[in-house]
Amino acid sequence: MKGDRVEVVIDAGGDTRTYEIEATRAGRRVDVTHGRGVVEVTESTRGGTPVRTARFMSGRVLALVEHPAARPVLEDDEPVTPLRRTA
Repeated sequence: MKGDRVEVVIDAGGDTRTYEIEATRAGRRVDVTHGRGVVEVTESTRGGTPVRTARFMSGRVLALVEHPAARPVLEDDEPVTPLRRTA
């Protein structure tokens, strides 16, 4: 969905770098796969054709955060009850 994005933080030898991959157009999505020492983030179309791909060595990935696009509030949505801290 347009607006979905994935944020990847990697170790760059004593420094950290942050990369963001975002679904830039309507109907596109961002997929994350990992295996054999590689993390791959791909923006693809509805039909599954990859548009953009980023690959990272899994040993260097410090954090991978998926940010879904904000969706509008619907009429039948229930109010969210915040969690309460216990003493």
